[in-house]
Amino acid sequence: MLDVILSQVATGLVLGGLYVLIAIGLSIIFGLLGIVNFAHGNFFALGAFFALTLQQHLGWPGVLLAPLLVGAVGMLVERILIRQLYDKEPLVSLIITFALALMIEALLRLVYGGIGQPFSQPSFLSGIYLWGPVLITKYRLTVFVTTIVLLIALWAFMQFTPYGRILRAGSRDPEMVGLLGIRLPRVLTAVFGLGCCLAGIAGVLAAPLWTVIPSMSQNAIMPAFVVVVIGGLGSFAGAVIAGLLVGVVTALTIQFQPDAATAMMYVFMAAVLLVRPRGLLGERWERFE
Repeated sequence: MLDVILSQVATGLVLGGLYVLIAIGLSIIFGLLGIVNFAHGNFFALGAFFALTLQQHLGWPGVLLAPLLVGAVGMLVERILIRQLYDKEPLVSLIITFALALMIEALLRLVYGGIGQPFSQPSFLSGIYLWGPVLITKYRLTVFVTTIVLLIALWAFMQFTPYGRILRAGSRDPEMVGLLGIRLPRVLTAVFGLGCCLAGIAGVLAAPLWTVIPSMSQNAIMPAFVVVVIGGLGSFAGAVIAGLLVGVVTALTIQFQPDAATAMMYVFMAAVLLVRPRGLLGERWERFE
């Protein structure tokens, strides 16, 4: 029994890492733009489908371009559509981004069809690792290590670069950033592209683990919202902790009570909010209160 639990915990950490990548992109967009992007999960799906297409035509090295393409699509969407929503009521952005999600999924169905697409992991990452009672595939371990490296790089970017400080300041007070002479529209476009790129990276990493299908966005967007809520708005560390916890809780529930896996995620969120209404490491953000 112990070996099963530990193996599921390892699997849950991998799943949680993917949730963290999606949730941090969602949190960055909401923090700076004030937009609840309901289509964020569809950019996750775009990452998987772009990776599928690039792998078929360019091989595995071409897959590295998929998140960049997703980020470029995100920047284009921000310039054409999202920019028109900044001075609108929050309900308007919810409706528009929901419509955008439906449109992206419909386009994916039109191009790729509605059935799942096969996407195998690289042959050099096949096989398993066995450490005592813990059993994990080489690909899942690679996904987890890659996620950790990306999160450290993103944290360093946000903390120690001028651009990262602009993003953090803009998320608190975008008007002040504009008064300092920084061209805020370019910053907003870059932020939306960065958030979409992170979702695309998660989609690329998840493609060999999940079924690559247009509706796969539905399995990404709600856990991302849950992670943001549990971790607390504006908290990088909170999103990381919450994502890993949600992944572990989901994996353990799938092992012992599969039918309750989705519900348990929301039960866990409710339990955390009863104790910590702002989330685990949430802060007070005056612009949203």
